[in-house]
Amino acid sequence: MRQPSTHSPSPDGTASLLVASLEHTWQTIRSRHPDVPEAVLVVASGAEGKRLNLGHFAPHRWHVQGADRHEVLVGGEGLQRDPIDVLGTLLHEAGHGLAQARSIVDTSRQGRYHNRRYAQLARELGLNVTSVQPIGWSATTVPEPTAAAYAGQLEDLAAALVLWRRHEHRIGAGPRSRNLLAATCGCGRRIRVAKTTLAEAPILCSRCAQPFHPDNQDL
Repeated sequence: MRQPSTHSPSPDGTASLLVASLEHTWQTIRSRHPDVPEAVLVVASGAEGKRLNLGHFAPHRWHVQGADRHEVLVGGEGLQRDPIDVLGTLLHEAGHGLAQARSIVDTSRQGRYHNRRYAQLARELGLNVTSVQPIGWSATTVPEPTAAAYAGQLEDLAAALVLWRRHEHRIGAGPRSRNLLAATCGCGRRIRVAKTTLAEAPILCSRCAQPFHPDNQDL
């Protein structure tokens, strides 16, 4: 169910093109996996306290022309990633949609811990899934066969991903904390982060899907 772009977006139409591309991708996922429910696609901040969600599935949030609809939120801060990563976010949330449709309990701990039943649903959608403690089977990536199956959607997303939301904590020139830890993920990327933030929940690298660990291992 692809509706490819035929021209470059105007400055005033970039957000509309982005949402349309996300919606078309979700409909394509549904056409391949009919149990995935309809949903309202929303682009907004993924910030939740100290956490940053790349995506979120929220059941029964919308009333649309007399019908009940779920919500799929795509975090605007994650839209600077590659199209394949954004596709991965939609497929990840589609796994939660399958769980909702089939009355499967796939998470616990306020949605942070993903159990083996979620992993099975994610694999059904064509994702690779690995377990990362303490959040369980939450790390999902898009393998090459799945990317090939969604080649048209990846092309459309590539044309639409020309805007993203800034991380709010990076705005402004406030004082810089001197108590940040250097942390490294499995592919060698490094970040600096507050010790309390890293201790609260793993921070996953969008490239290798592995958590960042403090270089000094004192956490």
